[in-house]
Amino acid sequence: MSQIPTIENPPAPWTSWDAWLGSPPGKYVLDWEQTQFDHIVSDIFGYHALQIGLPQLPSLRENRMPLQMILRAPHDKPADQESKQWHTVAGIPEELPFSNQSIDLVILPHVLEFAKDPHAVLREVDRILMPEGRVVISGFNPASLWGLRQYCSHLIGQPYLPREGQFMALLRIKDWLKLLNFSVDRGRFGCYRLPLRSASGMQKMAFLEKAGDRWWPVLGSVFIISAIKRVSTLTLVGKIEKALPKGQTQLSPAAQLGSNQQKNPCEEIS
Repeated sequence: MSQIPTIENPPAPWTSWDAWLGSPPGKYVLDWEQTQFDHIVSDIFGYHALQIGLPQLPSLRENRMPLQMILRAPHDKPADQESKQWHTVAGIPEELPFSNQSIDLVILPHVLEFAKDPHAVLREVDRILMPEGRVVISGFNPASLWGLRQYCSHLIGQPYLPREGQFMALLRIKDWLKLLNFSVDRGRFGCYRLPLRSASGMQKMAFLEKAGDRWWPVLGSVFIISAIKRVSTLTLVGKIEKALPKGQTQLSPAAQLGSNQQKNPCEEIS
C-alpha cells in the first residue's frame, strides 16, 4: 500500500528527476558528465573517495583510491547495477556520517540543486575533507538555453528540467567555495545542444558541441568544477623569549643619564 504524502512526509523531490534522467536529454547529460568525471578523477590520489547521491552516475570508476563510497540519501532511486567496489553509506548530505578530515575526494553530482540547504552541504564537505582534498561539483547552468527555457516554463508551459531543482549560477558556487578557503583549479561547460526532447532531435544538434566549445563556452547547459581545500600550514618553531638576553645591556633614556650626572656626590657619601 503506497504511503500518502503529507506535510511531515513530503514526496521525494527526485521522483521526476529520475524520470528525466531516463529521457534522451537526461542520457545526453549523463554521458557528457561521465566523460568529464572520468578525466578529472583519474589523476586524484588518496585513500578514501566519496560520491554523494545520483548512483546512476558512477563518477569514481576511473579513480584508483582503495576505498570508494557512495552516500545513498533516502530519496535516491536504487541503481539497477551497482559496482561491487562501492561501499554504500546511509545518510543525508547536510549531516555527513564521517569524522573530521577523513575523506580525500568528494563528488557532488547535482547535489546542491536538490539539497534543502546547499551551503550546509558545502560546510559538511569542508569538514570531512583532508587538507588539500578535492571536491568536484556538477550542475545545470541557468545562463544557457536550457536555463532560459526552464525559466519561461515557470510562466507558461511544461518545465524542461525537474521543477524541484533550484539551479544556481556558477559564480554563486564559486563565492561559497572561496568563503570556505577552497581554490578552483579546473572547470568546464558542456551540453550545447538545443533543449529538445526527442532522441532524433538531440542527435541532429550534435554539431553544436564543437561550435559551443569554441564560440560560446560559458553558455553550456551543464558545468563541472573542481576545487581544492586550502589549509594554512604556517607554524611557529621554538619559544619566543619575552625577556632580554642576559648578555645584553639595557639602555637608559637620555633624561635619566642627565639626572644622574647632576646629582651631588656629597649626598651619596652622607
